[in-house]
Amino acid sequence: MSVELAREGFNVIGFDISKKKVDLLNSGKSDIDDIPNSAVKEIVDAKKFKATMNWKLISNMDTVSICVPTPLSKTKDPDVSYILSALNSIKKYLKKGALVVLESTTYPGTTEELILPILSENGKKVGIDFFLAFSPERVDPGNLNYTTKNTPRVVGGITAACTNTAKVFYEQTIPNIHAVSSTQSAEMVKLLENTFRSVNIGLVNEVALMCDRLGLDVWEIIDAAATKPFGFMPFYPGPGLGGHCIPIDPHYLSWKLKSLNYSARFIELAGDVNSHMPEYVIERISNLLNDKFAKSINKSNIVALGVAYKRDIQDMRESPALDVIQLLEDKGAKVRYNDPYVPSFRLETKTHKSTKLTAKLLQDADLVIILTDHTDYDYEFIVQNSKAIFDSRNATKFVKKGRQKIELL
Repeated sequence: MSVELAREGFNVIGFDISKKKVDLLNSGKSDIDDIPNSAVKEIVDAKKFKATMNWKLISNMDTVSICVPTPLSKTKDPDVSYILSALNSIKKYLKKGALVVLESTTYPGTTEELILPILSENGKKVGIDFFLAFSPERVDPGNLNYTTKNTPRVVGGITAACTNTAKVFYEQTIPNIHAVSSTQSAEMVKLLENTFRSVNIGLVNEVALMCDRLGLDVWEIIDAAATKPFGFMPFYPGPGLGGHCIPIDPHYLSWKLKSLNYSARFIELAGDVNSHMPEYVIERISNLLNDKFAKSINKSNIVALGVAYKRDIQDMRESPALDVIQLLEDKGAKVRYNDPYVPSFRLETKTHKSTKLTAKLLQDADLVIILTDHTDYDYEFIVQNSKAIFDSRNATKFVKKGRQKIELL
């Protein structure tokens, strides 16, 4: 969003509490996959963007977008502490007539029930002294077709004037803006979008479990069903659910509804199915090692390919690959991994480093597990040099030779 605004000629300031991030951005470098260094350098050199930790500069801003994390607690309750922290810094310096937009995903009612009272302190009037709206981020990391610029944006304000002000703001960079009647409606839109994905992924993961019991190929079933030109949208199974949205956002809605004495059964069921997929993968791996080599997971040499939560990105948040690796190590396996996007990661007290993907690495492994289907991988090379493969993503779909080595999820 900052890049798009700066390219349109707006002066943009990014506020953050991380000095490391602020220094990185001001040096013209990016800290996320989808924005190249060249894009950041372009707007920094043009003096249209800078990052800062100086909250006093809020007083110069006509608009303030809150884009902080909204994680879940261990009890799956919304953690809005980051929103509150940002608000406490913003309210001190917010100038009269400024627009404040919450973009962080949250439960319906957050903007009106949490933010509005704080900004309304000292008699300030919404729609007059300040304008307040909600507009959820719509980002699909790694998607080259849909970007910030061409993805329609939903906005909803506290008042009609707030909605219109937010609509005008976003129209400066995004041509397609859809206004809804309230901030609650806009908040619900984002939760519906991500719950839709969570539930359908949960459904197809359960179908994978069914197909395993029935001796059927779930991938063949999905591909065949996808030939129907109406009434079906293909979703694909995997080792679990990852990312910072799909595994988390539906629980915001579930939590809110519990306060209204309503149980969101679809959400809870999908969450249960998706959260147990890593354990199912371990069960399948155990059976595969036993059937092929009369070995147990304990003391087996296993190579995991991919630890990012989806292909061709470095984001590991909520990645099911980490759960699979941890479960394998808990059972005594020696696990090495390769991921061209993730050079290292820390799991509990142990640091893992990506191992170079060589023929010897594959040949020495009792089993190779494909957990993330990066397009960088040469799957024919992987199949050729592996004794056995558990492919949780159907990444080897187009490999013709050596199919007898492959077991699909």
